[in-house]
Formats: sequence, C-alpha cells, structure tokens
Amino acid sequence: DLKRRRLIKPNKTFSYAVSKGTNFSTEIKKQATDLTVEMLQSGAWKNSEFKKFNFDSLGVSPNGGHLHPLMKVREEFRQIFFEMGFEEMPTNNFVDSSFWNFDALFVPQQHAARDLQDTFFLKDPAVANELPAFWETVRDVHEKGGYGSIGYRYPWSIEEAKRLVLRTHTTAVSSNVLNKLAQEPYRPAKYFSIDRVYRNEAVDATHLAEFHQVEGVIADKNMSLGSLIAFLDIFFQKMGITNLRFKPTYNPYTEPSMEIFSWHDGFKKWVEIGNSGMFRPEMLRPLGLEDGVQVAGFGLSLERPTMIKYGVDNIRALVGHKVDLGMVQSNPACRLDKKMGKEVFQPTVIATDN
Repeated sequence: DLKRRRLIKPNKTFSYAVSKGTNFSTEIKKQATDLTVEMLQSGAWKNSEFKKFNFDSLGVSPNGGHLHPLMKVREEFRQIFFEMGFEEMPTNNFVDSSFWNFDALFVPQQHAARDLQDTFFLKDPAVANELPAFWETVRDVHEKGGYGSIGYRYPWSIEEAKRLVLRTHTTAVSSNVLNKLAQEPYRPAKYFSIDRVYRNEAVDATHLAEFHQVEGVIADKNMSLGSLIAFLDIFFQKMGITNLRFKPTYNPYTEPSMEIFSWHDGFKKWVEIGNSGMFRPEMLRPLGLEDGVQVAGFGLSLERPTMIKYGVDNIRALVGHKVDLGMVQSNPACRLDKKMGKEVFQPTVIATDN
C-alpha cells in the first residue's frame, strides 16, 4: 500500500564475490592467433593459448582490383551490341599503314586529316613492308574513279600509302574485317569494336590525344539510310536516349552521312553524340564486296557518355596520371538505361519536335 501511494521507493543492491579460478595468473598472456611452422617445430603449440575465432566479425576488406569507369561503360556497350546480334572485331592493331587507315576508306592523300598536326606518324619503322593485293584497285579508284565515281583525279603515291600511323579511328579495323568478309560466301553481318584511337590534338578539358571509339557496321543487301536511322533509334533507346535528330554532314568514306544529336535536359540544347552514314561504293567494291551489298556505319566516343554518367567535368580526371584511385574504387556499376550522377538532378521536361 505504501508503494502504491508512492510513499516508499524500492532500491536494488548488487554484491559480487571474487575468487581465484583455475586459470588465475598475475601475468597477462598474449593469445596466439595462428599456428605457425615454428610453433610446430619447437612444440610451443602445446603450451600456447589460442584465441577463439569470432565468426560474427566482418573481417578486413580485401584489397582487390576495381574496374575503371571507362571499362564499366565499355562493358555496358558490349552487352548492348551482343544483345543485338553483333560480333566483336579484333582491335589489337594500334599501328597500321596509311593504306588501311586512309586510302582503303577513299580518303584522298591530300586530305587535312593526313597532316602531321592531326596524325601521329611513326619514325622507326616508318613504312609497312607490303600492301594487300588489291592496292592497285584502290589506286585506280583514287586516280580515275569507278563504280559511278570520277575519283579524285590526282597521282596516287604508294610511298604515302605505306607510311605507318597510330590509327586515327577504328574504321581502319572495319575495312580490314569487311575485306575478309568479302572472301566468304555472301552472308549478312554485324560487327562492332570499342578501343583506343590516337589524334594529334591539343589537350584540354574535353580532348585528349588518345581516346576510345565505339563503332558498329552492318553489311546486308538492300540496306538504306532509313534502315540505319531505324537501327540507331533502337540502339540509343537501349542507352536510355529516346529523342534523336539527324543532320547531314560530310565524311570522305560515307555518303549520305549524318551527325547524330540528342536533346540534353541539363544544357537545354541539342548535343552531338555520334556520326553515321552509308559507306561509299568507292570504298566497298575495291574491298571485294559484291554489287548490291550495302554497309552502314556509325561511331561515337566512350569518354563522353562516361563523363556524363559519372559526373566528371574534366576528361583529364578520367584518363591519365591525374586519375584519383579513390574515384575508381568508389564508383558504382554503370547502367546506360538508368539515370546516374548528375543526370538524376536534371529536369526532365522535353518540348521539341523531330
């Protein structure tokens, strides 16, 4: 009753009794954590006290490798290509002759892209040992024309064609693969490549002397520009890009040619994201592809979508000796079809017509 009326308050009293146990000692012994070879050889393990394993502990994180953001985006691109039935081209030829890099693509030997200020030429060795068997056909198309073209009408030089360069685009690989495809019985084919290319450019926040190019080619009969546009719509949809525009442009080895633009919500303007076109017959027929086979090609950089996805403003923070390894270790996997990083905070209002 007194407790109910809060006239008294109960208190708890604790008492402890301490006595010496069987393991009592005045010295603190260090417990062994590992059974070593020395302990086995000396017999010290018999008198050692081992520390019990704590299976609930998280342990120390292993210092393993981490994929660079470029490699994460590259793998995402590869999976999109494989999903759409493409084959990957071998791209281990970083050095190639000017013939494959330019001449086989119907790029004239006086073109500005072949100047020293745009291309890295090798000094040793400076020239290729030989050219492929169809080099004379390529020469004739440049000098005299053919396949409905009048050519460039200039004296073509085999010495210029043999000069070795660091490839300026992966289209040099595509032309080689198309030449091998022409040696087989006719079949439709889709190829892609993602690898480094080199340009003699001034380095700034958005340009490097070496970068990665994503390229795809589709070879089939009755291919048209409409087929290419329809494919590009599907391809970029898989990357989460649905609002495209195409602008006519000039490329030496494609006609018609198109620049690919996408509406950027953050910049509030159309941004160029790639280049595309139909390969010219002056390029395809000397490679050996039969009449009626058309080839569509398209390309874009790997660095630009990576910078957008991971919120990188300066390309030198993404590639080169100034890269922060902490950034490499902490960045998540890439999903091209999902918004990441700065994209999450961009407005999503799109009011434009194609």
